[in-house]
Amino acid sequence: MKTLKTVEPLTTRLLEIQRINSAASLLSWDQETYMPAGGGEARAEQISTLQGIAHQKLVSPEIEGLLAAWIAPQTGAIQDSPGDAWDAPSRALLREVWRDYSRAKKLPSDFVITLSRECSLAQQVWAEAKKASNFALFLPNLRTILSLKQQEAHYLGYKDSPYDALLDAYEPGSTVATLRLLFAQVKARLVPLLQKIQNSQTLVDDSALFRSYDTAQQMEFGRLVLVAMGYDFERGRLDLSSHPFTTSFHPTDVRVTTRVFEHDLQSCLFSCIHEGGHGLYEQGLDTRYFGMPIGESVSLGIHESQSRMWENCVGRSRPFWRFFYPLLQQTFPQQLGSLDGDQFYAAINRVKPSLIRVEADELTYNLHIMLRFEIEQDLIEGRTSPENLPRIWNQKMQDYLGIVPSNDGEGVLQDVHWSFGAFGYFPTYTLGNLYSVQFYEQAKLEMPQLEASIEAGQLLELRRWLEQKIHRWGRMFTPDHLAQRVTGKSLDPEPFLSYVEKKYSEIYKL
Repeated sequence: MKTLKTVEPLTTRLLEIQRINSAASLLSWDQETYMPAGGGEARAEQISTLQGIAHQKLVSPEIEGLLAAWIAPQTGAIQDSPGDAWDAPSRALLREVWRDYSRAKKLPSDFVITLSRECSLAQQVWAEAKKASNFALFLPNLRTILSLKQQEAHYLGYKDSPYDALLDAYEPGSTVATLRLLFAQVKARLVPLLQKIQNSQTLVDDSALFRSYDTAQQMEFGRLVLVAMGYDFERGRLDLSSHPFTTSFHPTDVRVTTRVFEHDLQSCLFSCIHEGGHGLYEQGLDTRYFGMPIGESVSLGIHESQSRMWENCVGRSRPFWRFFYPLLQQTFPQQLGSLDGDQFYAAINRVKPSLIRVEADELTYNLHIMLRFEIEQDLIEGRTSPENLPRIWNQKMQDYLGIVPSNDGEGVLQDVHWSFGAFGYFPTYTLGNLYSVQFYEQAKLEMPQLEASIEAGQLLELRRWLEQKIHRWGRMFTPDHLAQRVTGKSLDPEPFLSYVEKKYSEIYKL
């Protein structure tokens, strides 16, 4: 039997590449948290240099030669010897290394370095433009990034749409065609539900959530919840950034960020829970496989399922707040003392079309994603010019959500993703929503006492289940294979749609 020991010359080189990438990620994390404003240009050169080195090492003749000993060079088929097959981890490793290598081989190293540098610079300009609500400030950088991403799609190749080539980096196997069908199914059920809610006579008052809340106390409560979830602060941090994110350099060094506003209780709280879900995934990866693809998360859709499950299925549920709401009331007695648990539950689940995606309710959140999905396709396929984005964005917000941003900061500039070249990323958020409920319903089937445990503040049972079922497997399986292993079927929107219909019918007495 051939094992990982057989491919040790390969895994040794992969580990070196991973350490270089980890160093670049650390510089990126610092850029978003503590780097002084004047360090931007130098940081862009540092990050792009490291990523260029990592790319050159991955596509080197040494890696190519090692792979050729075990994989058919043109097809990626693993070469088995009679009576001497590969075990499952080594077979998965070779499959995933081939995927990464063959994709990277299509991209010239000079292009990789240029893209990295431009994205690092663009992120800093985006932050300034967002703060000033000045899209024109960011437009030159966006033009450059868009041109480079179109060029990347050309290098990678595609069958139907250049956007498919970019999607595949975040959700392997996903295409525009499959997503359009899936999103149409979701939209067909969400839009009528939203209309029913808007026509409902039941009013939900969430004004208490926008009183004055001490920001330091908000952060402390966020930490308390993260600890209860099982986020290990011996192997992680919580910091502030302009856009919440999670980054990992190793399962023993995983960092989450949040943002906090005095007059918005939900922003810090739910971004802590959301990013904590991402953080638990990274901390739950098998350290034995660090440096190998099988030691990485399988896809961003699956990754997002973890954060959305914790944020929504758990963090916006009645059982969760039966335990945590008294603690929150003790933290903010003046603001919440007169608000009972049912009123608070309704307030945090109020459906109201909003301008900001990350603060949207569970129902309208997916409409934000569909809007961005359409815009990204049009940009990559050349049907839309970036200078027209504010107008197009505002029109689609009107069409999808019935509201229009008053400025670019709360409109087209609100998300950081385009500044770092993440075209094809947004659809994974809706995929994550769908996966999250499918996984959570399975967890409840296998652990009938789960919600009783959550009501008692015992969240580690769910965390352990997720670690065993999803986290520790890394990229051992494809996203579809993993979903079938965990739930017995491929991605299915029905559990999510039934969940939101039941939940909001109860809250709004539909």
